[in-house]
Amino acid sequence: MCGIAGLVQPGLPEEEWSPLLKAMTRTLQHRGPDGEGIWVDAEAGVGLGHRRLAIIDLSPSGWQPMASRNDRYRLTFNGEIFNFRELRQELQGRGHDFVGTSDTEVILAAIDSWGFDEALARLNGQFAMALWDRSERTLRLVRDRLGEKPLYYGFLGGPSERSRAFLFASELKAFQPHPAYHPTIDRNSLALMLRYSYIPAPHTIYQGVYKLPPASVLTLKLDDFDSEPVVESYWSARQVAHQGLSSPFQGSDSEALALTEKALAKSIELRMISDVPLGAFLSGGVDSSLVVALMQAASSQPVKTFSIGFEIDGYDEAPHARAVASHLGTEHTELYVTADQALDVIPRLPTIYDEPFSDCSQIPTFLVSQLARKEVTVALSGDGGDELFWGYSRYPLCTEIWKRIGWLPTPLRRTAAAALDRAPLGLLDVAFSWMGPLFTRYGRPGSAGDKLRKFAEVARMGTPDELYRHILTNWRNVMEVVPGSQEVATNLNQTGLAEDLPGFQERMPYLDQVSYLPDDILAKVDRASMANSLEVRVPFLDPSFVELSWQLPPSLKMRGGEGKWLLRQILARHVPRALTDRPKMGFGVPVGSWLRDPLRAWGEELLSEERLRREGFFEAKVIRAKWQEHLSGQRNWQYHLWDVLMFQAWLEAQG
Repeated sequence: MCGIAGLVQPGLPEEEWSPLLKAMTRTLQHRGPDGEGIWVDAEAGVGLGHRRLAIIDLSPSGWQPMASRNDRYRLTFNGEIFNFRELRQELQGRGHDFVGTSDTEVILAAIDSWGFDEALARLNGQFAMALWDRSERTLRLVRDRLGEKPLYYGFLGGPSERSRAFLFASELKAFQPHPAYHPTIDRNSLALMLRYSYIPAPHTIYQGVYKLPPASVLTLKLDDFDSEPVVESYWSARQVAHQGLSSPFQGSDSEALALTEKALAKSIELRMISDVPLGAFLSGGVDSSLVVALMQAASSQPVKTFSIGFEIDGYDEAPHARAVASHLGTEHTELYVTADQALDVIPRLPTIYDEPFSDCSQIPTFLVSQLARKEVTVALSGDGGDELFWGYSRYPLCTEIWKRIGWLPTPLRRTAAAALDRAPLGLLDVAFSWMGPLFTRYGRPGSAGDKLRKFAEVARMGTPDELYRHILTNWRNVMEVVPGSQEVATNLNQTGLAEDLPGFQERMPYLDQVSYLPDDILAKVDRASMANSLEVRVPFLDPSFVELSWQLPPSLKMRGGEGKWLLRQILARHVPRALTDRPKMGFGVPVGSWLRDPLRAWGEELLSEERLRREGFFEAKVIRAKWQEHLSGQRNWQYHLWDVLMFQAWLEAQG
């Protein structure tokens, strides 16, 4: 895994190219501590940069930016191509000679042999890359199908300006060395961040700077440099979902189990190819335990596994991970993290994530990556299993809520919701005995008033899809909270994005697959791991395995109100059910209680009314009201406040 950066700026003096590109790539040293490379064609106005984390082919023959054998192409590449050995063998049969053993060289040979489109279609991997084509004078930026690796881009200067420049990089910090980079915060993106705790692609926190969406190719033609680049999809998650649902698997449960285990085992074996030490994250949950079990089955040596624990009730998964590791015989390392150690990560978050990001599991994800990097350079994770096999508790929760309220006419539900809003919180405590089982079944208990006020919000929804989008949202009245912001299109708010899929049960995980998974889960894992120079690989997201998951009928994913039914059956072949049968815990930290005690002074400083008014990004009275209600224990606003605090901490770090 690596860091890439580059620049297109016709007319930039030749002597300025090397210092500028080196300054850009050095901001990414954490992504690639093993080497640095730049390549410049000053006459064309193109420069590529690379920071290397050596994983495959540790020799100089794997250095980048890399030229094709005919010198037509130059490639700077971040990621891994897991089927590169198979492609290499086929290309050798077509007469290609190889200098080294890297997957980067295979990509270039594949493009040279089959053409760009066919070569891209045949790559199985996680990647972001930039390809310069000397013949066509064209730069292409590419991102993998599911969005495992990041890629940012943007123009500096307007069309026809002499100093107009196009920049791209793995992280936003690589844009900073360019003297013309003076970005402006996008209030619309800030509003998105408050809604979802992340900023969905293609948006970023800055105006005019974008994330390349997953499964996309951006094409920039140097002979038409004044025009905006074209962004096109080369793979469609929606098409995969439709094809799978229209041609479902017809076999028995046992046949589905055998097929799924074989496909996942193949994906894992491909992701165990490495020339450096390799291990896995292990939480003791279904997904990570299954990945580790199949890794151990494929390995002649004990697999290195890593977990962290917290001595806090409801947040400690370490004993479960330890039990699974002991049964499988892995070489297990665990670290119990103190509150102080976790809190020490917070000042680093703005630098790690570059733009505001407020999924609070970012803290333990960084800590487990830091732990693993002491012994390995590559780690496998169980991410993606929840989206593909319906593991989130919100799926049955939404289904059950809609079953209970959907039959009532919408006007009647909205009248009842208004009555709940007016009721005193003390009175709602009495009513909680009736509603309690529904809420506590799918999440941690909270105050009666808090839960029932949230129920009042969902009761207003007119359709189940509206209900699901509502549950995914933190700040609902965000236009009032961020003055001057407007609604912008994302995968989460586009009507009709998932509605053409046949069932509500299918639409929820699909929406997560194209939004929450790439923009939250995978972004969190990439930044936290790469901040520690650790490569993380995600076996559940092999494209062929994703396609298979959509062919499997709902009864193999959700059965008896429990998600991931099929994965649980496979895991039971390797690990006793007693070790993994437990409610889903999640990977979080007690932010709510921290804000009332060790983080209170930090939060008070960032959320002071005078400061909020001076900076002008938030409606101060709204934020202060939430802060005071949370501190008093009257309401639990931890997620709302963490959104605001992460922006405030990020803003402060910008200087």
